Amino acid sequence: MQIPVVRNVLEANERLASVVRERVKGILTLNLISSPGAGKTSLLERTLTDLSSEFRMAVIEGDLQTDNDARRVAATGVQAVQIDTDGGCHLDANQILRAMDHLDMSNLDILFIENVGNLVCPTEFDLGEDAKVGILSVTEGDDKPEKYPLLFNLAKVLLLNKVDLLPYVNFDVERASTFARALNKDLPIFQISCTKQQGLRDWYTWLRASVQLKKTKGSL
Repeated sequence: MQIPVVRNVLEANERLASVVRERVKGILTLNLISSPGAGKTSLLERTLTDLSSEFRMAVIEGDLQTDNDARRVAATGVQAVQIDTDGGCHLDANQILRAMDHLDMSNLDILFIENVGNLVCPTEFDLGEDAKVGILSVTEGDDKPEKYPLLFNLAKVLLLNKVDLLPYVNFDVERASTFARALNKDLPIFQISCTKQQGLRDWYTWLRASVQLKKTKGSL
């Protein structure tokens, strides 16, 4: 049973998430969620660089402290806004609304939100996104979908990152995929390596299709 104050916080967040959705009409908005070190920022750097000629993109960065990731992202040439949660374990819709005030939202195609590294709290808070993007690196356990089911149940795509390290780590791709698809049977799973630029074509194809869906249908 949820404690009433937690339920009230989530309900208040839902109302603000609806406001975010009104402001991002026509803009594909993606909430990137993973454990710390899974490669969210590296994924963004690679994606922003490779698709810069196709899409107009911006990034909202969430972190406990420092603007290191925001500076890395901004170096690709896109707009980037940092949210310092000052120890908070997740972003919420109110923070996204405030961050959007510092972005030029006109003519954007994609808004990426890099959430705080955490598989639990960020999943519970709706940020007004079109999709939660789960990122799981092979340097983590292949039982993560079983241990942290909510993200893998709600994600609309799962990226298995750092697959270039598979020969050196104890990670069973089939086991992780089976756990994830037991929770979400139609979940697309792409095996990628940002550093080696492997498998990114499928991710980019998914992004292109999602941008088109958002512009034509208004949602994924």
